[in-house]
Amino acid sequence: MSETGYVPGVYDLFHVGHLTLLRRARLSCDRLVVGVVTDEVVERVKGRRPVVPLAERMEIVRAMRFVDAVVVDPYPDKFDMWREIHYDILFKGDDWKGTPKGDKIEADLAAVGARVVYFPYTAQTSSTHIRHLIDPAARR
Repeated sequence: MSETGYVPGVYDLFHVGHLTLLRRARLSCDRLVVGVVTDEVVERVKGRRPVVPLAERMEIVRAMRFVDAVVVDPYPDKFDMWREIHYDILFKGDDWKGTPKGDKIEADLAAVGARVVYFPYTAQTSSTHIRHLIDPAARR
């Protein structure tokens, strides 16, 4: 049986943490679909828009040889994307593990036979950290 993995993300200021996440996810499934979150959802969830526009973020991710497909992710709740593409595995950073958001998505996916796999979050190389290094005034 073939398993489809799904990795949603902003992929703003693409860095080694993004690369590591995508590479590890691809090793854990047969087909890897990457969802690039829309500017509007990022602004709603994080309180700021991405630096790099959506179309460019998608092009960067699409260029990764271990990514099979790239889609626009317009949803804050990742179960809404499951309804569209019926992935088997959702890959997330372990900063979600044990949180209300993580617990909810685990329960929602378990109800349809899918699961969440967590990978270590690379806090030292996050887009937020890079943004703060470039523009210290960006800290909120």
